[in-house]
Amino acid sequence: MAVSDSPSGGSTPPHQEQQANSKYGFTKPLSLAGPTDADLQRNNDLDKFLLDSGLYESNEESAARKEVLHRLDQIVKSWVKQLTRQRGYTDQMVEDANAVIFTFGSYRLGVHGPGVDIDTLCIGPSYVNREEDFFIILHNILAEMEEVSELQPVPDAHVPVMKFKFQGISIDLLYASISLLVVPEDLDISHGSVLYDVDEPTVRSLNGCRVADQILKLVPNVEHFRTTLRCLKFWAKRRGVYSNVTGFLGGVNWAILVARICQLYPNAIPSMLVSRFFRVYTQWRWPNPVMLCSIEENELGFPIWDPRRNPRDRFHTMPIITPAYPCMNSSYNVSASTLRVMVDQFCYGNKICDEIELNKAQWSALFQPYIFFEAYKNYLQVDIIASDTDDLLAWRGWVESRLRMLTLKIERDTNGMLQCHPYPHEYVDTSKPCAHSAFFMGLQRKEGVRGQEGQQFDIRGTVDEFRQEINMYMYWKPGMDIFVSHVRRKQLPAFVFPDGYKRTRMPRHISHQAEITGDDATNCYSGPGLSERCIKRKNYSEMVDKKPDKPDKRASISPQRLECVSPESCTGKSGGTAQMSIECIKGVRLAGSTTKDANSNCKIKSSDALPGSGLRTEVADMQISEAGFVNTTHDMLKSRSVEVPNENEVVNGDKAQDLALDCLESAETESTNSLSNYEEGDIDMDQRLDKACNFITRAECSDYVPNASSQNLNCEPDVSLGSVV
Repeated sequence: MAVSDSPSGGSTPPHQEQQANSKYGFTKPLSLAGPTDADLQRNNDLDKFLLDSGLYESNEESAARKEVLHRLDQIVKSWVKQLTRQRGYTDQMVEDANAVIFTFGSYRLGVHGPGVDIDTLCIGPSYVNREEDFFIILHNILAEMEEVSELQPVPDAHVPVMKFKFQGISIDLLYASISLLVVPEDLDISHGSVLYDVDEPTVRSLNGCRVADQILKLVPNVEHFRTTLRCLKFWAKRRGVYSNVTGFLGGVNWAILVARICQLYPNAIPSMLVSRFFRVYTQWRWPNPVMLCSIEENELGFPIWDPRRNPRDRFHTMPIITPAYPCMNSSYNVSASTLRVMVDQFCYGNKICDEIELNKAQWSALFQPYIFFEAYKNYLQVDIIASDTDDLLAWRGWVESRLRMLTLKIERDTNGMLQCHPYPHEYVDTSKPCAHSAFFMGLQRKEGVRGQEGQQFDIRGTVDEFRQEINMYMYWKPGMDIFVSHVRRKQLPAFVFPDGYKRTRMPRHISHQAEITGDDATNCYSGPGLSERCIKRKNYSEMVDKKPDKPDKRASISPQRLECVSPESCTGKSGGTAQMSIECIKGVRLAGSTTKDANSNCKIKSSDALPGSGLRTEVADMQISEAGFVNTTHDMLKSRSVEVPNENEVVNGDKAQDLALDCLESAETESTNSLSNYEEGDIDMDQRLDKACNFITRAECSDYVPNASSQNLNCEPDVSLGSVV
């Protein structure tokens, strides 16, 4: 890990001050302070931790990747020459015909680790198209090669892509046809001319490379940026918030967030940048955008992110704007629910980093995995099945790319009252004879809202609509099916646990003490109207004393009802229809009888099971008891719109960013070094930013009602579930 030379005490050498004054980005830095001796020691500890965690690939792996890229370059060149010859071009044109391979993403940024995929872009001439030439002809060429496996085309994705493994190395291959008859080997992809006369999918394909190059140009120290990004990507994966397709953040999103911190602290080293990352984004006022440079307009006329002109952009929840033209929101997949989860995790990271700076914790504490299956009492289980592994690969990719729509639909149909936490990890039940994959979502009522007797959240129609859209897959084959079921925490299938069984579970207020709650709870502002107060849970003994005096609940039906007897039984396009509702009533109906729940009042109607299971369960009529419900997460605003155009009243665009950084700078200059090793000039943002940076729009303020009872998202409602066979 490269470390900037700096005298102890955090003073800034003249060459560093000159570097900072070059003003990376479009605002001045928040602090020019360099590292202290303590920072240097923490930096060495972080470097050692990352090495011990296996985040760097070996020289042999690096050489294998280069060889695969060389082979792929030869394949696409041969493919283009073959098409040129078939279409009757002259011998000279055939000889000059060319295609080039560019990399982007983590490989281009220099933060890839062992086993990760390589994001690649093939650029070809104007007469080689994507629909037929790339997704059919090149696909068939690759399918016949022994080195290629797990070939999966995704032509209808937002950015069309072909996924496969080449000699065991995962490749994501995009294609862009530019307006040239001959593609030069030394093509400058950063030049705006590559965007002439191309469609929007091509622009999106080209922008991956253009954005990566621009990010590297906009950070003060590339090595510090790379180490910090590598660290935070690892953290995001451990905490379950790394997945663009699921509604969290992907590689380019994390890269832009980290690059912005590097711009604000140009002389900081990675250990400092990690801490500042959590401190800043814990206090960030979403949906104010994160940008590395001013948004550029161009005569080419491609749409850019601009909430003043584009009404749709005003409702983006967490705008993270790409720095290359046309500037886009790279995080459009983020929903209110996933933003809530991410801000909670930022608060967690901020708390641990504070403890690290006080020498109360080690770096390993920051990377403790998030225990998703202890965080909620209710889950949606999405089972994906197909006749064989090849069919499952394509079918699963399609379903996974649409899972975020289920989250959005549930938010929409319950007016945001039922919150979803999609977990971006795939689980497989190897005991099933058919090819199987499963994803899970945590469910809870929106915090700060008391349930009313008889209130019902019926999402049966929501899930039906989702399944109908999924079944419109144009490459559907017999055997491909999807089943959505509701399970309680106690009903979770064994295959989701690492050792195949549920471990003994500690009381929740103890097992999650390392999260955000605790005696020294901090105030974590999560965005416009997303206010969280990380307060303590009730004393456990009090909770025990208040347990209702009711008969023990009958055993619930095991999730093994989702068993597939044979691949043949997994055929047929229509599966069980997921039917779900949440209602506050008295009692539980199990197998035609009524029983009392010791924890809460609820009733379940269910009717969804995998074929061949011998059971027919109508899925997820979840009833949440008002009395037993513990509200836990952020209080969301009804309106999440970004600043809209108003000449006299509303802050918008670059001015919003300037105000944000003015607030940060003001808080910085007023800081009082509350931690013993905070260097002079750093931000004490725990409380000051909560007041200083409150510049949300009038539309947001009108709906904002602070909620003092907010708690950690890990607190859950008491819900009792049953099934009708």
